[in-house]
Amino acid sequence: MGDILQSFFFSPVAPTESGWIWGVGPAFLLPTATDDLLGAEQWGLGPSAVALRQNGPWTIGGLVNHITSIAGDSDRADIDATFVQPFVSYTTPTAWTFTLQTEATYDWEGDEWSVPISAVATKVSSFGSQLFSAGVGVRYWADSPASGAEGLGVRLIFTLLFPK
Repeated sequence: MGDILQSFFFSPVAPTESGWIWGVGPAFLLPTATDDLLGAEQWGLGPSAVALRQNGPWTIGGLVNHITSIAGDSDRADIDATFVQPFVSYTTPTAWTFTLQTEATYDWEGDEWSVPISAVATKVSSFGSQLFSAGVGVRYWADSPASGAEGLGVRLIFTLLFPK
């Protein structure tokens, strides 16, 4: 298991007059990794914001946060990173969703970008009364540090859904 990055958003009850749903709030980095290679061993804090608009089957938007380390293992690198996730998705009447997004991170300490671009297909289904979303995607690393990921990758997705 890796570190946990938890965001909380304060948002108006209804979308804006032009249909935008937005929220702002804090983001917390919790050093919960079960292996040194999977986490930063740092506590972090920063602002987070999200905005999206739904128009029929289309959803467009973005998520951004900035995390700065506030405590942690002094032998590990400090964190000063900005995360930017623009996305566009299309959902069919049969509950298939096709998404194109990037999950770019700029490391201000190392002065380097990590820019994976992902294309994902997911489907909402149920097992008994439990709704879930499952899917698969491909990821291409457009940019990354010299020691970072490169080339193509695969992403498997499984999310339990708990609607109102």
